[in-house]
Amino acid sequence: MEWTLLNANGILFLLRWLHYFFGVIWIGHLYYFNFVQGAYLAEADASAKTSLQTKLLPRALWWFRWGAMGTMLTGVLYLGHRIMQFPTFGDYLMTSYGMTITIGSILGLTMWANVWFVIWPNQKVVIQSANQVSTGGTALPTAAAAGGRALVASRINTVFSIPMLFFMGAASHLPFPMQPESNYALFWLVFGLIWAGFVGWGLKGKIGFLQTLKNTLIAGFALAAVIYVLLEVLL
Repeated sequence: MEWTLLNANGILFLLRWLHYFFGVIWIGHLYYFNFVQGAYLAEADASAKTSLQTKLLPRALWWFRWGAMGTMLTGVLYLGHRIMQFPTFGDYLMTSYGMTITIGSILGLTMWANVWFVIWPNQKVVIQSANQVSTGGTALPTAAAAGGRALVASRINTVFSIPMLFFMGAASHLPFPMQPESNYALFWLVFGLIWAGFVGWGLKGKIGFLQTLKNTLIAGFALAAVIYVLLEVLL
């Protein structure tokens, strides 16, 4: 008897399935933090905030960051196999699938880095401060700034998630016509500048326009539209 999941196609399917599974955990928590928890904390009293930050937040962040890790690892393994089917990475990138999935992957990897190297380190400060307050101590003086940095990075991740999901779906379901004369270099230059601007905003900037969920969603859909138009015009 031949086990279907143990051949090459079955293993690739498992990687893709696990990528979806971990992705739902990760992005589900990202949207919970931005769509639900943020609005609650804006209205909650001090004791409710402390309770959330000491009891609920550590659990939610555990699933959040490990969901991100699982999504990243399964995605890298799956794409690594796909890229190896081409003579060079350049050949892969000049296909519609390669172009659109790479856009989604860059955004997704940036979001993963934000989770592990910006959001989680700063949220640990917030949690530690809340734990001290809950036991009768004083809040850490750095907690407010750490919470602010985590919020900006989380908002940038929410913005990125919208074009990331769009272009990962487009890889298999919305092919773009690729021509030898297409201006690939200009596309990646413009995309890179836009990406760098958002990354810089997430690392150093103030929340600004992204203060509200409505504006964050507007920015996310606008970014997806801009990238889509660039592809249509330059490819």
